[in-house]
Amino acid sequence: MAPPQEQPAEGLDPATTVLLTVECQRGVVGPGSALPELAAAARASGALANVARLVAGAHEAGVQVVHAVAERRPDGRGASRNARLFRLAERLPVQQLTGSLAVRVADPIPVGDGDLVVRRLHGLSPLAGTGVDALLRNIGCRTLVVTGVSANVAVPNAVFDAVNLGYTAVVPSDAIAGVPADYTAAVVRHTLALVASVTTTEALLHGWRRRPR
Repeated sequence: MAPPQEQPAEGLDPATTVLLTVECQRGVVGPGSALPELAAAARASGALANVARLVAGAHEAGVQVVHAVAERRPDGRGASRNARLFRLAERLPVQQLTGSLAVRVADPIPVGDGDLVVRRLHGLSPLAGTGVDALLRNIGCRTLVVTGVSANVAVPNAVFDAVNLGYTAVVPSDAIAGVPADYTAAVVRHTLALVASVTTTEALLHGWRRRPR
């Protein structure tokens, strides 16, 4: 089945749209990343810079921003261990410990006073079991723009959960990253485009600029 074509982003209403950044934290995409290959891909592809542009544009347009951060207590309580990924993460040299620099939103992404920063101690998804769904509904969200890392796991998980919860998911394909780099394009074309509207950073920004506040 051929995937849908890239969709325009001009019709997104800032009042009912939320921009979600997924695991765009220093310990994941920053210089001291626990996952240097992923951090390098996020920077080299321009995805991290595009997330920063989208966040700044959302602030200007009055679009709510939610930063989803994955972290871990020093004692590991509440952390998931039911998948190989979690067990590997326990042995990484950089840990995403609560209160550490590793779990702060990474530069150059701006964090506004009105942004919501939601932290999870378990699982793969920014939405499942985190309370984010309730926050989105209280905000009046109908459309969720998903950005960040990784295209391998957390980003698709967030998109699927958003669709299952009844939101319209939008993915700016140049504002997500994964490894290897060519995998991101493949997962967008063959998976995400079947369930989400695929667009670009510039199309989203252009649409927000054109709408009166």
